[in-house]
Amino acid sequence: MLEVDGLTTRYGSINALRNASLDVRAGEIVGLIGPNGAGKTTLINSIAGLLTPAAGRVAFGGTDVTGWAPDRMLRAGVALVPEHRRLFTDLTVVENLRIGGVTRPAGERERLLNEMVELFPVLKEKWTTSAGYLSGGEAQQLAIARALMTDPELLMMDEPSLGLAPILVDVVFDLIARLSADGKTLLVVEQNATRMLQVADRAYVLRSGEVVATGTGNELLGREDLFDTFVGGGPGPGGVGGVGDIDGIGGVGGVGSAH
Repeated sequence: MLEVDGLTTRYGSINALRNASLDVRAGEIVGLIGPNGAGKTTLINSIAGLLTPAAGRVAFGGTDVTGWAPDRMLRAGVALVPEHRRLFTDLTVVENLRIGGVTRPAGERERLLNEMVELFPVLKEKWTTSAGYLSGGEAQQLAIARALMTDPELLMMDEPSLGLAPILVDVVFDLIARLSADGKTLLVVEQNATRMLQVADRAYVLRSGEVVATGTGNELLGREDLFDTFVGGGPGPGGVGGVGDIDGIGGVGGVGSAH
């Protein structure tokens, strides 16, 4: 479905992403993990069209989409749940959802709204509440639902568990598993390496803008050297790591958006 080959993206003279390659097959959950500054957000934003690569190729569904604008990528079937959600906080929950579905025909938007009610019952309770008054967990569910309103072939998420309490992290990962069970294809940037690898079919590890390891979730979970060298701390007791599994390790210096 998605093929990324030799992608390089720069911020000024800094290569935030260097010769990165990955692929995502239909129906998979693919994770992107790595320390802060590793280039994870840069990679996902380069795919989504928010950044223009300096070199390399992005193909989606067999079509070269390198450098396509974000709206064109969205209409092609690629939706992004951005880091920090980026909701329209002055608008209500349902207004945010309707904006998300603006590329779909009117009749289809109503069908998708009904699907969001079933998938996110908490949002129905907040239907007419301004998005700025939602809790962190509710806001994250709205951001995901807004992206799903485009009925995407590929759903990309950037740090969906960032800043959430542990019980809400569980909600997010349960949702990722449910979406996969429903046939959705997902590419997920995630700070919580262990939890991501527990649900991922495959994953890629980035460090300093480069892909340094790839494998199935189980294979990478078993790589203690990987956590020690590239991630900075093992999975921890019971196999459930926290934010510390990823954060706090240096990467591309001085480029905050190269997360």
